[in-house]
Amino acid sequence: MAHPAAIFCLIVFVASYIAVLTEEQHHMRKSKPVMFGAGIIWVMIAIIAPDYGVSHEQLRAAIFHGLDEYAGLLLFLLAAMTYISALQERRVFATLRVKLVQAGLNTRQLFIVTGVVAFILSPIADNLTTALVLGAVVMAVGGNDPKFVAISCVNIVNAANAGGAFSPFGDITTLMVWQAGKVDFFTFFQLFLPSLTCFLVPLAVMYPFVPKGMPWSMKEALHMKRGARFIIFLGLCTIAMAVSFEQVLGLPPFLGMMTGLSLLMFTAYFLRMTGKGVDKDFDILETVASAEWDTLLFFFGVIFSVGGLAFLGYLEFASTTMYDGWGPTTTNIALGFVSAVVDNIPVMFAVLSMSPEMSVDQWLLVTMTAGTGGSMLSIGSAAGVALMGVARGQYTFLSHLKWTPVLALGYIAAIAVHIWINMPGG
Repeated sequence: MAHPAAIFCLIVFVASYIAVLTEEQHHMRKSKPVMFGAGIIWVMIAIIAPDYGVSHEQLRAAIFHGLDEYAGLLLFLLAAMTYISALQERRVFATLRVKLVQAGLNTRQLFIVTGVVAFILSPIADNLTTALVLGAVVMAVGGNDPKFVAISCVNIVNAANAGGAFSPFGDITTLMVWQAGKVDFFTFFQLFLPSLTCFLVPLAVMYPFVPKGMPWSMKEALHMKRGARFIIFLGLCTIAMAVSFEQVLGLPPFLGMMTGLSLLMFTAYFLRMTGKGVDKDFDILETVASAEWDTLLFFFGVIFSVGGLAFLGYLEFASTTMYDGWGPTTTNIALGFVSAVVDNIPVMFAVLSMSPEMSVDQWLLVTMTAGTGGSMLSIGSAAGVALMGVARGQYTFLSHLKWTPVLALGYIAAIAVHIWINMPGG
């Protein structure tokens, strides 16, 4: 850890992550710097390894351990993202957007409804897709009112992150904890009430500040494409397969997801062979190509960068300092604040790499704090970053920062509820 090359590796990781945080300024996709940083870190480890008696076999074992973890998550996420892309292609989310826009709600009602839908949709879809769909609703009906757009976007980001925190499918962090075997699938739902609290407390405080009035009316006609409802049903069956494969058969969840993906491919083939017009172009392999590969490759860079730092002993030092020194509760709460600045993926992977001895309720706590802590800043989650692009100039870092104390209040209230109902003696 004190070797100059080890210190250089830490600097490389920090520099690559600064490049990720400043993505909005230089418009370079976040996967590039972390992938490059991961390569540099492991090259430096290989150079100094002989000085510490580390063989090539030990290096390869460490790298393939990371590859094993990455491969399972990659296949799971690839199947999930392909389903989301297929639903987008079949106009499921666009139709939802139009129906919300045409519902005739006033601005305050729309503020509540978009938040509630984000909280309900995020556990099934991901928080990024949820934020984009509902951000489009807000822009469609309130694009002439920056105050309404800004406060609604803050609400959507918070709702999407809170909704994803109690579902193994709702966020990458929950998925990582589930696949690592730290928490059983159904145990995650103990976080429902804390997550609901995290959503409702800021909503209640912000509600009186939502401008009154009627938004723009729209008469856009849009309908889901052929086969959309069956694909929704198939997606739910795929989730059920992933759970049952793991719970009943003892097989990794990604195998259930990939089996479900094959069924989606058969469905697309049937629609293509029996349809006409746009159905003739519905090819799942093209949908796979349109998956969020930047996120998947970013995930690769994070896992191998953090894995390199763990190999150098940095995570053992951090674990001893934080979990052994501060205690798990204080550390897990603090990590939520860290995830407001640093993406929750490296935060959670670092915790999993440390693998501190914690009870299930503590693993639930860090899952919730890493997932919801990112709501406190607009750059703290994919949902916030995406909405800054959708509502450029109206929803900004500073307009979100104005509500950070309120969001922090919701975060603290959620922790209190979790300690009260889920932790022994809480």
